[in-house]
Amino acid sequence: MKSLLSTAALVLAFAGPAAAECYADYKAKRDEPLKLHYGVAQVSDANCSPAAAEGELAPRLASDGWTLLNVLSTFGPEGLEERKASAGAYFLRY
Repeated sequence: MKSLLSTAALVLAFAGPAAAECYADYKAKRDEPLKLHYGVAQVSDANCSPAAAEGELAPRLASDGWTLLNVLSTFGPEGLEERKASAGAYFLRY
């Protein structure tokens, strides 16, 4: 019985962090010609603040020629649906 409880506690401990999700909405640009976009991207739980998300998103966007302007906010999965239409093609792209 003690072993079963220990196993159950371990499973719950590891299941909690895996279920957490963090997303950031951001603005980015490209120069010549100037293009702007608003997007939503998933970021790691460790970077679930606007300042930390900037460090994670900037290289992702740069690899495709975009410059991150700013991260507007970070949020959980409950905020995805309301931002989906606004992000359009940039919804969870980066």
